[in-house]
Amino acid sequence: MRTALLQSSGHPGSTAANLKVLDAAAARAAAAGAGVLVAPEMFLTGYAIGDDVARLAEPADGDAADAVADIAGRHGLAVAYGYPERDGAAVFNSVQLVAADGARLANYRKTHLFGCFERERFTPGEQPVVQAELGGLRVGLMICYDVEFPENVRAHALAGTDLLLVPTAQMHPFQFVAESVVPVRAFESQMYVAYVNRVGAEGEFDFVGLSTLAGPDGVARARAGRGEELVFADADPDLLAASRAANPYLSDRRPELYGPLTA
Repeated sequence: MRTALLQSSGHPGSTAANLKVLDAAAARAAAAGAGVLVAPEMFLTGYAIGDDVARLAEPADGDAADAVADIAGRHGLAVAYGYPERDGAAVFNSVQLVAADGARLANYRKTHLFGCFERERFTPGEQPVVQAELGGLRVGLMICYDVEFPENVRAHALAGTDLLLVPTAQMHPFQFVAESVVPVRAFESQMYVAYVNRVGAEGEFDFVGLSTLAGPDGVARARAGRGEELVFADADPDLLAASRAANPYLSDRRPELYGPLTA
């Protein structure tokens, strides 16, 4: 499945403006034959927007979700996007996956919050593995810091995830995560990982870009630079099957030895 990675910080503080950016990217992605477009963490509102996080947060089925569903339906491709989700008094750092017909397929709430900025504004999610079927692949959802925990990605591998979508807001000086950690995660858990970042200065942060789609062989199929960019790469189920047949990591596991990891 051709996967489009939208590396952009959009317009922090303006959901309406970011929906226009998403619409334009969806048109380009659909024209290039993409089956799914992935936008970064907190794309709909901006990331470093302080207390506006709570003001701009919406339910998973709110007006912004309806607008994204319309974008997906008009352009005929699935869309995964980061946004602040309101559920009662709680606000979650979430990603939602919408199908090409506009149906909401899956919604994931970030389980591992990074730093004081996030812990002061969000409630952590409690469901580690969220999946949906898309284009013949089992697609999983995760957000930024979550992918830096190997246990998280391995849980997806054991649940059969083929393509892991990871909207992110990765900032300087942690660019080694995009460059090194993400390809290793893809290799050690035998899946594709689409890691889609924000870019440039925003508030106190400097986002490093470097969005990538890494394959189960540990090779980056696409790698963005440091600017606004839309990049494409394919998640090939045949290569995935061949890699899993050749790589024994999952079959050679000895889970009876791993109890101390959760003690």
